[in-house]
Amino acid sequence: GVEVVIEADAGSGAYISDADYQQSGATIASDAAGTLDGADVILKVRRPIMDEADSNNELAYMKSGQVLIAMLNPLIRRADCEVYAEAGIDAFAMELMPRITRAQSMDVLSSQANLAGYKSVLDATEEFGRALPMMMTAAGTITPAKVFVMGAGVAGLQAIATARRLGAVVSATDVRPAAKEQVESLGAKFVMVDDEESAQAETETGYAKQMSGEYQKKQAALISETISKQDIVICTALIPGQAAPVLVDETMVASMKPGSVIVDLAVENGGNCALSEMGTVKDVKGIKIIGHANFPARVAADASELYARNLFNFLSPHIDSENGGVSFNFEDETVSGVCLTKDGAVIHPMLCTKG
Repeated sequence: GVEVVIEADAGSGAYISDADYQQSGATIASDAAGTLDGADVILKVRRPIMDEADSNNELAYMKSGQVLIAMLNPLIRRADCEVYAEAGIDAFAMELMPRITRAQSMDVLSSQANLAGYKSVLDATEEFGRALPMMMTAAGTITPAKVFVMGAGVAGLQAIATARRLGAVVSATDVRPAAKEQVESLGAKFVMVDDEESAQAETETGYAKQMSGEYQKKQAALISETISKQDIVICTALIPGQAAPVLVDETMVASMKPGSVIVDLAVENGGNCALSEMGTVKDVKGIKIIGHANFPARVAADASELYARNLFNFLSPHIDSENGGVSFNFEDETVSGVCLTKDGAVIHPMLCTKG
């Protein structure tokens, strides 16, 4: 077994009290310093606060030899990795988990994106101001809302499924031809630029590649034609290690009907919509643009439960119950695939091969 220390009120946003943690055997620390002091392994949701001017500078409480496991966004925040290495912290970024069958139960991107896709449709519906399904009444017929989902990864597919369950007419786009079958299996129409480049649009790990300028022009023309007819647009397109591609420009937004809604799930990585702003709901000439930060946190109880299970499934095989401590097997690709720093050096191949 292990001794678990949790910072006071850490679970309040997910409706988990300190007493609940104590009943499960955890010890409650009053602040970050008390939580991190003496820990062998530090489990967090996101990167530690490391601003020296911030009174809550968590990095200042961390010590050489500690293991940090969290969603660290290392491909965007590369400089952080050097900081972890210099501090002697062995850092593991859970979002780099290899996409292999054995690692599915540890895949934090999938567990959190699934909830984000679901919540994006509910948030859009709340701002939309009209019903989504067709309703036939004695007073007349209400036509179903049209929903367009951009990006058919985990978040996009869940958004499609949720919008369909609510009765909307759904279409979706993705640069990967392989997404067509998945989209259509959920009852949505698939829209894409189908050319020679699209046949090579998927990486070996199943993610979308950065497309050429010529392809992006064709894609923009297709989206422009499609988006003007939509009531709700859900943007979910991301490219690992890069800023989110801008798929919806100002002209496209202007072409939409007043009362329409755009939800930008990619806003924390720059956004798929040129007009989205993180942490806000903007009204641009009657069109609502939702840019909430951290969508999974808007379904906090479920997000916390799934993320905790991801962490447990990753960490538990490496706990040395006989001798105490943690011993990672770096021959295991679920370990080597997520380890950023070890023994004072940055070791992840994706960080060592690029400047």
